[in-house]
Amino acid sequence: MTRVIMNGCNGHMGQVISELCAADPDVEIVAGVDVNTESKNGYPVFASLADCDIEADAVIDFSHISCVDALLDTCVEKNLPLVLCTTGLQEAHLAHAEAAWQKIPVLKSANMSLGVNLLLELIQSAAKTLAPAGFDMEIVEKHHRRKLDAPSGTALALADSLNEALSDDYEYVFDRSQRREQRPQYEIGISAVRGGNIVGDHDVIFAGLDEVVTFSHTAYSRSIFAKGAIEAAKYLVGKPAGHYDMRDVIRNA
Repeated sequence: MTRVIMNGCNGHMGQVISELCAADPDVEIVAGVDVNTESKNGYPVFASLADCDIEADAVIDFSHISCVDALLDTCVEKNLPLVLCTTGLQEAHLAHAEAAWQKIPVLKSANMSLGVNLLLELIQSAAKTLAPAGFDMEIVEKHHRRKLDAPSGTALALADSLNEALSDDYEYVFDRSQRREQRPQYEIGISAVRGGNIVGDHDVIFAGLDEVVTFSHTAYSRSIFAKGAIEAAKYLVGKPAGHYDMRDVIRNA
């Protein structure tokens, strides 16, 4: 049984994770942390992780960037493995996280979905076969109208995965509107669509002569990220200090 502290427990993702953990016999949320200390799921809720006096095996964080620095320091102080899922981290936060994972295990991934992280593995194998055979690579991502950034972090992670498989020889192109030339061989095009309430669609397209191979992932709800975070917490228990991501979870499933 993995004992978890849920940081940001009364937020949307915190509530989704709480519901999923209640139905999972292998994990239990023993305490929550939130600025709103109302207990909605039967476990005690504290205003900060520093105030929490309940023993646990790991922390799952879906909170706000303003909380990240204190969270990292307290996890190091209490020697608690951390699944860091808060988005929008700035360079200073990332540097702080890097310092923390010298002392504790920290899992931070561009996307917490198990399916997306399996896709990162699959497209590397495809790229090694298809790119040398002349296939062009394009990524199209679609998200809801409220999403502020473009392209998505997942789209960039997919591009990085392709590039890693091909010795980082490719450049990323986000806009061709000012170009009047044939598509160069060594580029990965990344396009973003924003509209409606699309949770998240990602297509990785390998376009060759007379054939196209497409890898697709569609998120129908945000619960996929919650499920991934729970599996990550289970995975981190007993691991040495270091930086982990969801691809480590996939490889050891």
